[in-house]
Order: sequence, then C-alpha cells, then structure tokens
Amino acid sequence: MEFLWSPWRYQYLEAHHQETGCVFCRLAASQGAEADESNYVLYRGRDNFVILNLYPYTSGHVLIIPYAHLAWLAEADKRITDEMMDLAKQAQRAIRVEYHPSGYNLGMNLGRAAGAGVADHFHLHVLPRWVGDTNFTTTIGETRVLPEDLAQTYQKLKKHF
Repeated sequence: MEFLWSPWRYQYLEAHHQETGCVFCRLAASQGAEADESNYVLYRGRDNFVILNLYPYTSGHVLIIPYAHLAWLAEADKRITDEMMDLAKQAQRAIRVEYHPSGYNLGMNLGRAAGAGVADHFHLHVLPRWVGDTNFTTTIGETRVLPEDLAQTYQKLKKHF
C-alpha cells in the first residue's frame, strides 16, 4: 500500500476553523513587498488583486479578488469587473508562458450552496488544465498530486504581473 503525504491539507483544515473575519480582506489589507511574497500576492491593481490559491487544484491556480467585500458578482461596479477580466486575460497569458497547458478553467462559486469556500467575498479562479490531468489518484483516491510548491509557482508567475 502506498501513502501520499499532504501536510498542507491539515493546515487547511486547521486554518479553516481558526480564521476569523474575511481572509481576503485580511490579505487585501496586508502591506509591503515582503507581506505580498509571503502571502503569494502576485499583483495589486486598482480594484482587484491576484494571488495564488493556497490549496490549488493544479499548479498555476490563481485567484483574482476584488478589494471590495462583496458576496455577489451582480453587486460589483463595472470598473471592478472590467479590471477583473483584464487580470484574467493577463493571468491566462502568464500561465500559458510558464505551464503550456492544453486548456484553462475560469470560474466563480457564488454562495455556499455553489461550493464557495469564502462565500462572503466573491473571486475568480483561473487555472491551467491538461489532457489527462485527472487520473486514478484524483478519481479513486480523491487526492491531487501537484508537481511544485507554491514558492516555485510564485516565482514563475510573479514576473508576468
């Protein structure tokens, strides 16, 4: 029998129960290049920021998050969503250069019933996909195996923002 060690998963479970307030608002309020690097903030725009997903589905999985604490896309001003789409295009270009994927998933889970992990603060996921990236480990074991750590992903994508 083989075991896959994924200590980050326990960190996620512990953090999920300990987090008070909005994690995205906390990250938006953090200041300085050092804080951005330790929090994996790739870019800060006028109305949104780009960050690595701490619990990625694949390497290169980024989130585009508005500074405004809004639960629903329909609540956001056009200026926020226009910048969000521009950043999604920039993220797709960066991911293409660094990871050469076969495709991309872009999406939002709005509301807890839709699967939102942070239901009170909407955000856009952008992530690379490859033909065959779902295999027996994902399907049977419900486990994802990622080929690099977040620090490596950060270094690859940061230069594109």
